[in-house]
Amino acid sequence: MILIYTHKVTPRVRYIFKHIFTRILQIKIDFTSKVEEFVAYNGPKFSYTNVPLGKEFFVHSNDLLFQQGVKDVEVLIQEWEGMPCFFASMETSEIPFDIFAASFFLISRYEEYLPHIKDVHGRFSATESIAYQNGFLEKPLVDIWAYKFLEVLKQKFPDFEYETRSYQYISTIDVDNAYAYKHKSFIRTIGGFLKDALQFKIFTIWGRLAVLLNLKKDPFDTFKELINFKKINDVKTIFFFLIGDYTTYDTNVSASKTKFKLLIKDMVDYARVGLHPSYYTMTNISLLKKEKERLEAIINMPIKRSRQHFLRISFPETYQQLIDLEIEEDYSMGYSSHVGFRASTCTPFYFYDLDFEIQTPLKVFPFALMDTTLNDYLKLTPKQSLGKIRDLKNEVKAVNGVFITAFHNESLSNYLRWRGWKRLYGSMLKIAGN
Repeated sequence: MILIYTHKVTPRVRYIFKHIFTRILQIKIDFTSKVEEFVAYNGPKFSYTNVPLGKEFFVHSNDLLFQQGVKDVEVLIQEWEGMPCFFASMETSEIPFDIFAASFFLISRYEEYLPHIKDVHGRFSATESIAYQNGFLEKPLVDIWAYKFLEVLKQKFPDFEYETRSYQYISTIDVDNAYAYKHKSFIRTIGGFLKDALQFKIFTIWGRLAVLLNLKKDPFDTFKELINFKKINDVKTIFFFLIGDYTTYDTNVSASKTKFKLLIKDMVDYARVGLHPSYYTMTNISLLKKEKERLEAIINMPIKRSRQHFLRISFPETYQQLIDLEIEEDYSMGYSSHVGFRASTCTPFYFYDLDFEIQTPLKVFPFALMDTTLNDYLKLTPKQSLGKIRDLKNEVKAVNGVFITAFHNESLSNYLRWRGWKRLYGSMLKIAGN
């Protein structure tokens, strides 16, 4: 165990120290604000405060962890052994910045509470983040800092023993459209034909007709293949089902359709299932509650995990809603437009509510990449995407983190813009699983 002296043990201090030491480094810690207790302790210890008590191992503290609420924060980027860092420390500090305050700033998503320009969907944009603006979005910087800090601790306490965590991989599948053409209403089917005809999409018209006449399988019905991939590669897989009412942005099959219900029930037998809250649930708890209860009625078990459709999160409202409805895990922490680490960590963490200054029971699982980001935003080919996936996986593996990918059932269809992506998914599982 490591004993940490600090002049005040605040909820923020407890939260971020536990994340870095307990979750990332697997090291037990305890706190004291009594100088005599700190001096008397004979094991590994260090002080985290404004000035050192004596000649002990000392980390100079920034004020951020001792404040309440959200204030304007000046972030000046410097460098620590080739890695960007901020919140510079005094010379007597063992490291040149406050790793704990900087990590808290990134993981709490402090910058998303500050004034910023939202995108067309009301989201915080990747380009607004300090991670993007300073070139570290594709690095799990908090985890990298933690391991570098561990090396400094080991030099000071060479006999200290600790355990190392293991790398993990989780494949997540969003089901925005379970079927491309089947089980849609008569009006939607006719509307689809007319839209294709007006745009002279002859191939799509034939494809739609062939599926409806049962001459070929619906291209988005890739669920058997996904389960086979899961079994062959022994990969933890989670399906997030969109079951909201039809809107411009929510176009899945109606949750009242028997075939759709049977599909969801079937998936529960093979993998974990979560809710994919619809577009307008971001700040609408009654709509979110309705959809959660709808999915629970289909699978006859409580829903404990979710990922927001379009990744629409508003801090802290969206997460407060999830907590109120007893959702335990959220998988929305990422960007649609860019790959990388939105919270600069590849370690699942508990949401810290800056409104109430508490660690909440909601565990956030940050994902590193999404298929639509690679294909639609970055315009990468499947081959180029595999290189990007390998790079991100290597970043996570280097710190023994949790590598999470987000794909859609339709991206395994090899249909239209998804040609070649089924093979990519299989290759990704082999790379990510090792």
